[in-house]
Amino acid sequence: MEAHRSPETTPDGHFVVIKGRRWRATDPLVPDDVAARLRQHLMSARRAVRSATSAGDGPAERAARARVQRAKVALGERGTPWWEQSEDERRRRWEEGLAGLDARQDG
Repeated sequence: MEAHRSPETTPDGHFVVIKGRRWRATDPLVPDDVAARLRQHLMSARRAVRSATSAGDGPAERAARARVQRAKVALGERGTPWWEQSEDERRRRWEEGLAGLDARQDG
């Protein structure tokens, strides 16, 4: 069994490299507990995309994909690159993203 390793990163830390492909790295300023909650939302939304796609439910698929997008933006993996934002903008991005995802889960 292979031990879990962190993915390779680019020298500037902006991207991770997985199977030769670059993906934007999670914003390193996102606190670990917040990042974990955002990843939980992300994985739940990805499962919802798969279920909705299998069921042929277009509206549910679109809603689930919107949740995936919101989680990815909050993590800094999509949207304005986190390295181009101020610390306040970055904090606001993940706080608003998490609040929106939590509210969606409650209602």
